[in-house]
Amino acid sequence: MTTQQQRRENGIDLLSTLMGVEDGERAAGSMERRHGHLGSFAVDHVLGNLWSRPQLSRRDRSLIVIAFLASIGSTEEFATHVDGALNHGVTRPEVREVVNQVAGYAGFPMAMQATRTVDAVFAKLDDVDRLDPKEPGPAFDDTERYSAAADVMSTLFAGRAPSDPAEARAGIVDRLGGVGEMVFDFGFGELWARSELSRRDRSLVTVAILAILRCSEELGVHVPGALNHGCTRVEVEEVMVQLTVYGGFPRSVEGMRAVRAAFAKIDARETE
Repeated sequence: MTTQQQRRENGIDLLSTLMGVEDGERAAGSMERRHGHLGSFAVDHVLGNLWSRPQLSRRDRSLIVIAFLASIGSTEEFATHVDGALNHGVTRPEVREVVNQVAGYAGFPMAMQATRTVDAVFAKLDDVDRLDPKEPGPAFDDTERYSAAADVMSTLFAGRAPSDPAEARAGIVDRLGGVGEMVFDFGFGELWARSELSRRDRSLVTVAILAILRCSEELGVHVPGALNHGCTRVEVEEVMVQLTVYGGFPRSVEGMRAVRAAFAKIDARETE
């Protein structure tokens, strides 16, 4: 538990790092003048309480929050937090990679909208009208994609997936048909195989996206995967705590139930 004074001090400190300003107290006052009680809640509760919790680093919280906001199309807030993510140590390639992950788990329309916002933020920071053209993605053949997908599955499912790429692909296609083809070929073979985000960070981002979209069944798959990729149980649960502010209590409650159910299933399997 914290006192109001501690929350205010934490909030001012976090506002300074998030916004990249020296005078966090002045920024807090400006927020309260613009937003009244909501501004006070933002400084004292969102930043001074939630963002100040030690269970996740500020960098990790920024990764999660930009994933939340891109997934629901909250463009203005997303732009603010892209800037904040850079201040918290997230790199520009990592920001873009979060958007790529959004394409797979929240859809290409959301990702396209988000990448335009990212471009606008970066251009403003660079004081240019338009960024230089981007490099296209690599063109993999099927053999390369299938091998990469099998490797991803080997870590995501902790060795419980077939090691043979053809066998692994056939199993997913048998269960999910054409959707399984897309999951294996693009989702695992190209998206998850990219090195611009660590698999630990990619799992954290994926759990965040699934939680804010209320995909409880898929959380049952990706929560164990996040643990296999190096996230702790505390960190996974903290994604749901962060969601209370950015997705609301109903979504965070549903997410926490799904997380706890996944943990219980893992524990039951380990005691068999």
